[in-house]
Amino acid sequence: MQSSHGAHGASFSDMQQVRLGRTGLKVSEICLGMMSYGSPQWRDWVLDEEAADPFVRRAVEAGITFFDTADVYSLGESEVVTGRLLARYFTRRDDYVLATKVWSPMSDRPNDSGLSRKHILAGIDNSLRRLGTDHVDLYQIHRFDPQTPVEETMEALHDVVRSGKARYIGASSMYAWQFAKAQYTARSNGWTEFVSMQNHYNLVYREEEREMLPLCLDQGVGVIPWSPLARGMLAGNRGRGDDRRTTRSKNDAFSAMYNDDDFAVVDVNAEVARERGVSPAQVALAWLLSRPAVTAPIVGATKLSHLEDAIAATRVTLDEKEIARLEAPYVPHPVLGH
Repeated sequence: MQSSHGAHGASFSDMQQVRLGRTGLKVSEICLGMMSYGSPQWRDWVLDEEAADPFVRRAVEAGITFFDTADVYSLGESEVVTGRLLARYFTRRDDYVLATKVWSPMSDRPNDSGLSRKHILAGIDNSLRRLGTDHVDLYQIHRFDPQTPVEETMEALHDVVRSGKARYIGASSMYAWQFAKAQYTARSNGWTEFVSMQNHYNLVYREEEREMLPLCLDQGVGVIPWSPLARGMLAGNRGRGDDRRTTRSKNDAFSAMYNDDDFAVVDVNAEVARERGVSPAQVALAWLLSRPAVTAPIVGATKLSHLEDAIAATRVTLDEKEIARLEAPYVPHPVLGH
């Protein structure tokens, strides 16, 4: 394993660096999600640059090299904060892997959303300007756009890569047939294919195991799940009924996706954590890290303890009996998050 050092002497060998799918790109096995950092005016749980600084510093110290944001987070301010903080803690641009996304509405103007050629080419330029860099390592489509021909989208993304503004492209939550169609379109035209899938996957939402994960495993696509702790449920910070104890869950639409049946999984997760003497979050993340196709969960952190749990989870290895116990109470869900 290669050992490199950031601006503050952090050794990247502290955390395992793994290949993203079948690519040669190495990323840390935990990705720090930057949605939590930007402008509190966008969401009241978001931390500003000063408050976000200790999180990025600690991540770099621990060997995290993979950072994920999006144009829509804090309507651009997350990218600004991300770019500034990464430049502060890494002396070389090549020492970290930077991911952002396009698709979401950035205003109410008709061409300021979606996956048209116009919006993608404008979107990458705007993101690079805010991030203060000449390229992103992973440029992702935030969702599928049924209003734009997939050929238009894939050719535009190919041109972004050919221009040097992105090294790789990735996709996010969609149906497996949509993802397969996009990949087929790219492959049959000699265009750049997606190397990663950022999807909704955790112990209480496992619908991705039906179609998307087998597809990614078969095709060598790296999986970087979002909401790995089910909006805090698996960390033990929400109770049954409407007992929601996080600021985020009060105004976050995805928090409403989970129901009381899911607490059977939460309870077993807590039991395994007690037996091991670790936190519930560590067990839930360790389970995700053990899953086939998963490269790196994307962890959001608004308390340093959240980040410490994620770092510690990489050192927890669950046995087959524990995994079977954790999976047994699962209740199927309607598709959530596309």
